Amino acid sequence: TFVGVLQEAGSVEWVGNGVARLGMPLLVALLLCYVGGIVSAFASSTAILGATIPLAVPLLLAGEVSPIGVVVALAISSTIVDVCPLSTNDALVLANVQGEDRDRFYKQILKYSGLVVAIGPLLAWAALVLPGWL
Repeated sequence: TFVGVLQEAGSVEWVGNGVARLGMPLLVALLLCYVGGIVSAFASSTAILGATIPLAVPLLLAGEVSPIGVVVALAISSTIVDVCPLSTNDALVLANVQGEDRDRFYKQILKYSGLVVAIGPLLAWAALVLPGWL
């Protein structure tokens, strides 16, 4: 799978180590949400969760951010982007669009998924990690 290739190449660990070196827990949590969201637009959300949550463990062990908030924000960030036409679910939806509407539908859903990838992780982080109430 795509995530397996990323893990085998060391990309996931490289990104995780780079993000962890920043030293600002809130920023690290936000970046992990974006990493999960962007990669999940092209790969399995479940596999991405299996890769990003272990990356967050050092951050969570430090105790400066809410573990529940970070894990839930990662889960939302990784699954909200499943509207991307490059993912399996939306590829199936796109395949069932009839006639000339397919190109228009593809462009619309691509724009929408771009917005979700750009805004979704930020909103999940702002609602669940930033306040620190979880």
